[in-house]
Amino acid sequence: MATTANSAEIRQWIADFVAETLPGDTLEQVVTRLDNAIIARIPELRDPDMRRDLAASSRAHAVEVLSGLTQDRFHYPVPEEAHAFARTVARRGYDVRLLLRVYHLGQEAVIDYMTEVIEQRQLPQDIERSVLLRLFDRTTRWASHSVETLTDTYMAERESGLRAAFTQRAEIVRALLDGAEVDTETASGRLGYRLAQRHLALVLWTDVDSAPLPSDGNGEAVGQLDRIVARYATALGNGSLLTMPSGATALWAWIGVDGELPEPDDPAWSVEAPVRVAVGLPAAHTTGFRDSHREAVAARHVAERARPDGPRVLHYSEVEVAYLAGADESAMRSLIDRELGALAAPDAQSARLRETLHAYLRARRSPDAAAKLLGVHKNTVRYRIQRIEELLGHSLDQRGPRLEIALDCVSVYGV
Repeated sequence: MATTANSAEIRQWIADFVAETLPGDTLEQVVTRLDNAIIARIPELRDPDMRRDLAASSRAHAVEVLSGLTQDRFHYPVPEEAHAFARTVARRGYDVRLLLRVYHLGQEAVIDYMTEVIEQRQLPQDIERSVLLRLFDRTTRWASHSVETLTDTYMAERESGLRAAFTQRAEIVRALLDGAEVDTETASGRLGYRLAQRHLALVLWTDVDSAPLPSDGNGEAVGQLDRIVARYATALGNGSLLTMPSGATALWAWIGVDGELPEPDDPAWSVEAPVRVAVGLPAAHTTGFRDSHREAVAARHVAERARPDGPRVLHYSEVEVAYLAGADESAMRSLIDRELGALAAPDAQSARLRETLHAYLRARRSPDAAAKLLGVHKNTVRYRIQRIEELLGHSLDQRGPRLEIALDCVSVYGV
């Protein structure tokens, strides 16, 4: 049993540890480590929306548990972010066992992390043992109470009539995206969406760092995204629409399209912050349903790594090269440095030269066409191209295609 002196030392050590860990950057590193340990054992959580909801839940739990370590209270309130994660698990059609496993692995990850921290601090053995016992007791209480509460949240979500329909749709959509054989007519009837047509897939979500959409805790944020995509279906498609929540503030959507779609810079695509949209290419039947979604997900991947001042709506057709080249970021950065050289500098003059070169190459090396795109005189384009060749040290005829790939990457990811 710890002496009074030891007890005071234990409390002080825990208080110091909490004070060091709670600040934003340190807390984010700890949460990322714990989430990575969970995701490594539960691959379903690698989905970006599942991962984001898990991170929000883990962060909120961490604040509660850390704050409670310095006190004698044993009850840990379950934060709203954890309820949102439980609802996401239910809406995506996963079994409750996935939720229980998250908390089991989460407790394991916390104990592993704290054991490592304590070993690094080289505490006296009796204090080390007391700290670990206190931590194990608190995390066991936290995990048990959270699982009990959130199982109720999960079941309420899963059992409601509306959410049951979402679950059925989720299972069909997942089968389609996995490439499973489905009866097209039966699946269309259950989805309320015709699969034997041309599809345009979209992924809608909100910026993590922006003010969130209004939410009443029951999916109103997703309802806001639903209304945005319904506008797309009416204005751009044939009115046919299928949506599925993929997170607390994220949505997958497919709209049926018949004719040509507006250009990516058309105002019909515009959305306001904090909403962001990724758009696939239109394609037909169940294969097109799957392929267009894959492209929309790829466009989202680019959007989340792109320059923060980039467009709020990103079309896969515009970033396909950047997506493929960016799959290996170090290789992409080497390509940019090698091909652009001095043009890869972050100053305004280099940016202007890159913009001119990009327009010139896309205009098939026509100074007149590039000048129209840029809104400058054709002699200005000629002068800049001459200066570009001087900086590169070679003629554009030698490495045009590689230059264009490098410029596509820079326009999306920046220098």
